[in-house]
Amino acid sequence: MQIRAKLYALLRAFFAERAVLEVDPPILATTSVTDLQIDSIKAQMGDTPAYLQTSPEFFMKRMLASGAGDIYALGKAFRDAEQGARHNPEFTLLEWYRVGWDENQLITEVEALVSGIFNKVINTKITLERVSYSTCFEQQLHFDPHTVSLAFLQSTVVNLGYENWANETRANCLDLLFSDIIEPSLPAGLVSVFDYPACQAALAQTYQDKKGRLVSRRFEVFLNGMELANGYFELTDAKQQTVRFKEDISLRKQDNKREITLDAKLDQAMQAGLPSCSGVALGVDRLLMQLCDVTSIDEVLAFPWGRC
Repeated sequence: MQIRAKLYALLRAFFAERAVLEVDPPILATTSVTDLQIDSIKAQMGDTPAYLQTSPEFFMKRMLASGAGDIYALGKAFRDAEQGARHNPEFTLLEWYRVGWDENQLITEVEALVSGIFNKVINTKITLERVSYSTCFEQQLHFDPHTVSLAFLQSTVVNLGYENWANETRANCLDLLFSDIIEPSLPAGLVSVFDYPACQAALAQTYQDKKGRLVSRRFEVFLNGMELANGYFELTDAKQQTVRFKEDISLRKQDNKREITLDAKLDQAMQAGLPSCSGVALGVDRLLMQLCDVTSIDEVLAFPWGRC
């Protein structure tokens, strides 16, 4: 509890020094994310269905579209059926956006934040490394994840023992291989993986890299082999965002998941114009786990789900 309090103070001081404004977005709303991999906790407000927010992203983007400038939020987020050594259905998330920055500038700031925290809280220096998504696969699995065929990916995961994955999507096959094989092999320290596949772009922009491959301007940050943060050079094209949301909704229907409708208010904000920016969400409880040198998220929560 003492280290958590100190961590919160350091996080706020970090952004105050950089003139990034703290905002307080709602955690209860009438809509939620359409992402196939994320399930929202449903609530009820009188006769109106509601959801506990899985992150403050949509509200913060509405603020950005209104001219808020550089902003951050430090608060609770919720995800259904997430419980384990690194997951709790209620968790603390730090999310921030930098207007006019690209993803590389934001990675630099994540590095400064995390390395500074380690130095001030436990007087420890951590190593910093950046590596592309394709390099990770080429080193460990010896193929290019951007150009390899879907059939090859499906057979690879089936051969790993996932017999029911013969018809799985490209994004899911890559995600499984990354989590099962790549992630455990990452070096100690802070490792930023960039240029994710276009099929995993989510709400990041895409571009053609030097090899002519279409990749997403998305990055993830791992701390001692544990996923810590996920960031984007944000998509600003409202029409493209709608296409991606509709694709998500279609995939959710195929998987018999709860239907989530498009967020009309976010769409209006995007139509008005989201400024060029980069954003990242960082799991505060996971950072705290590393600072306290523990292996279970329950050990850094006063009241984990099992005690609520």
